[in-house]
Amino acid sequence: MSDGYPTAAQKETLRLICDHEPMPAHRLADELVAARRPGTDPGYARAIARMAGTLAWRLQAQGFIIETRTGDWRTTSDGRALISCAGA
Repeated sequence: MSDGYPTAAQKETLRLICDHEPMPAHRLADELVAARRPGTDPGYARAIARMAGTLAWRLQAQGFIIETRTGDWRTTSDGRALISCAGA
């Protein structure tokens, strides 16, 4: 993470949320794994799934996504503007 500037992984996560919102928190990890080329390490998918929570937390802290009352993720207008996503 880089001092308030979204990383490529954060932008990828933001794009996935915007394209599928509202994105259930548990589905974010699956979408991240599916969006990437499979790794050869047997723990690859688990590592990406763990990373999903950290990425979402950072995007929320930066004000690019919000968590709904039902626990889903939605992009904010700032988040949509960052990646030029029409969104909701």
